[in-house]
Amino acid sequence: MEECGSDCVCGIEPGQRRRALRLSYFTVAYNIFEGLFSVFFGLLAGSIALVSFGMDSFIESLSGGVMIWRFRPHSSTTREREEHLEHTASRLVAASLLVLAAYVVYESANKLRLGDEPDPSIPGMAITIISLTVMPLLFVEKRRTSAAVRSRSLLADARQTLACMMLSVAVLLGLSMNFLFGLWQADPAAGLVIAAFLAREGVRTYREGELCEC
Repeated sequence: MEECGSDCVCGIEPGQRRRALRLSYFTVAYNIFEGLFSVFFGLLAGSIALVSFGMDSFIESLSGGVMIWRFRPHSSTTREREEHLEHTASRLVAASLLVLAAYVVYESANKLRLGDEPDPSIPGMAITIISLTVMPLLFVEKRRTSAAVRSRSLLADARQTLACMMLSVAVLLGLSMNFLFGLWQADPAAGLVIAAFLAREGVRTYREGELCEC
């Protein structure tokens, strides 16, 4: 069995590993903040788009936690052990994404059917604007670092960051249409867009059976 010592993770130099770890820690911390903020103000305004955006942030934190584990130095571990743990984590993330997608579809359709109008949410618009400022910078840095360490795992995580940026656009459009023009239907419609993305990512993660790969 192939082992990785404390000074390397799949052949990655210590300095490069620390750089990847800093990005992963920031990703987890930011997504927890974004998730708490989004869910709180989403529930306050009755916005399914904002709530689902926040819940997705929590799932991204779980994925980021796997990245932290992946790049942390281990005293002694086998590649088979790493692959087993990652496979288990990927199943959990995939299941979470699919369950969340089903919940968002149900809530969005229910709001459209009942005409349950969400209130405009300026704080919700603010968090998506912040996300659209932070995520592109984080995406570029992750891509640069993934190229330096030759890590497909970090490249996959960078793609998740890009997807989060795209979700921010969908949520911001839905919230803005409601705030500016009173088109409340835009909010559950944005929720359905998010649900489609969540379902696609859940199926992809389940089929690949892994979150990342060195």
